[in-house]
Amino acid sequence: MYEKITLCGDNCVACPRYNAHSDEELKKAAQLWYRIGWRDSVVSKEEIACSGCSSHKQCTYHLVECVKEHQVEKCGQCDEFPCQKISDMLTRSGEYQKKCREVCTKQEYVALEKAFFDKENNLRK
Repeated sequence: MYEKITLCGDNCVACPRYNAHSDEELKKAAQLWYRIGWRDSVVSKEEIACSGCSSHKQCTYHLVECVKEHQVEKCGQCDEFPCQKISDMLTRSGEYQKKCREVCTKQEYVALEKAFFDKENNLRK
């Protein structure tokens, strides 16, 4: 299976947001992100459309700046991996995983699990 792993271990090719291109798909992704708690409201198509990870994006855990500082592409390549930032991210990810089990359909959960809830293993590859 082809994977596109982000610096923090997400798998883009399994992500509903990354794969949303039509207006209907973007609307569904926006509604899902709201239900999970990743957005405070159902945002516009333009806001939910994935533009990929890049150095201009904000990361809650400051990982974009951290990989740049450590001169690696992904956290798993860093000599300090796993660090406190990664531990904090994995803890929060576990909390979101529980929430997803509660509010998602089985199909939605399976997609989110592949995309977001195997971060540590993805970073160790």
